[in-house]
Amino acid sequence: MLSPAETLMQILSRRPDHALSHDLYCDPGVYKTDLEQIWYKEWLFALPACEIAKTGNFVTFNVGAYPVVVIRGADGAIRAFHNVCRHRGQRLCSKVVGSTPKLVCPYHQWTYELDGTLLFARDMGPDFKPADHGLKPVACREAGGMVFVCVAANPPSFDEIAGHMNRYLAPSGLADAKVAYSSTIVENGNWKLVLENNRECYHCGGSHPSLCRTYSDNPRMTAMDGPDSASDEIMAHWSRCEAAGLPSRFIMHDDSQWRLARIPLLNNAESYTMSTKHAVERKMGAMPFYDAGSLLFFHYPNTWNHFLGDHAIVFRVLPISPTETEVTTKWLVHKDAVEGVDYNIEDLTRVWINTNDEDRQVVEENQKGILSPSYEPGPYSRIQEEGVIQFIDWYCKTMTNRLAPRPALAAE
Repeated sequence: MLSPAETLMQILSRRPDHALSHDLYCDPGVYKTDLEQIWYKEWLFALPACEIAKTGNFVTFNVGAYPVVVIRGADGAIRAFHNVCRHRGQRLCSKVVGSTPKLVCPYHQWTYELDGTLLFARDMGPDFKPADHGLKPVACREAGGMVFVCVAANPPSFDEIAGHMNRYLAPSGLADAKVAYSSTIVENGNWKLVLENNRECYHCGGSHPSLCRTYSDNPRMTAMDGPDSASDEIMAHWSRCEAAGLPSRFIMHDDSQWRLARIPLLNNAESYTMSTKHAVERKMGAMPFYDAGSLLFFHYPNTWNHFLGDHAIVFRVLPISPTETEVTTKWLVHKDAVEGVDYNIEDLTRVWINTNDEDRQVVEENQKGILSPSYEPGPYSRIQEEGVIQFIDWYCKTMTNRLAPRPALAAE
């Protein structure tokens, strides 16, 4: 197992615009350091807020070693807690999705209010103070209808991205949506390989026949340098969409951790469907037309998303081990859309069900090759893999900043 110092040395010795070393994709020590320096310190996409629309609705998941529960309280607020009883550590909620009037530990029935307050703990004696044993909170923020959590004691600011998300996602009306379908798969590959694969379409023509009916594998379709710098086709799409009230122009964080931009689909396609037409008769939120293209939003380290005229698709990535990653996909439609009348699941999900499985195969074969003693990091294409370069540069810069020794303060 590589130590944090050894991990830093491998990062610092990486050749620019090249893939990472074998150990940075495979080593258990690197994985542990990734968790400690990135996954336990960054804001992570958890779920769409509409998934827990009613009081007591909850969703659970693991951030590395941390079981987390996100729940809607009686006051309408969404909160997150460590999914651990304050008595003897039993996990409170074992279901992935559920609903409960109170959070009750199944072991000894300690009972918590939905805001984390301890209400009942039997036979604990006169000196026991329930106020000292409420659930431990996890930082939780909602923006644009998406819920993010951070397990750090002092999370980074979320205000800048929240403001942009609220503006760009507002027309999609995620607050008035519902989860039409959810899929979770495990990809037998390192989490960075999953993100790298998403950040390029160099592989799309050879791997994604369903997706390539509507999504262009031309790298110019996602190459943007700013709100006034993109291909003529994208610029024309931005002008049309913004005239209809849809924020569309490229905006990216200074260190490339997140990006928002709306792109057109191929040949005026309306949605990610095999027919290229919309899958849902009822448009999302206040979307003015079906052929609005896809509002692309990614946020490292764990989410990429597509917001279309008729539905939205949100993706959540969570690491399981050095060579296993959980990928959850949720398809959102207007809350009043009726399955079998306004849409059918096959049309809605087929393209990305196919694409996710194809990506799983690509990532797993990639991981198998990297596990070989003969693996040597190769160069990225500046034309086709600019997004991968941005992601890996973000990863290396973030890890370097957090692992590099700080100079001691001069004695006064």
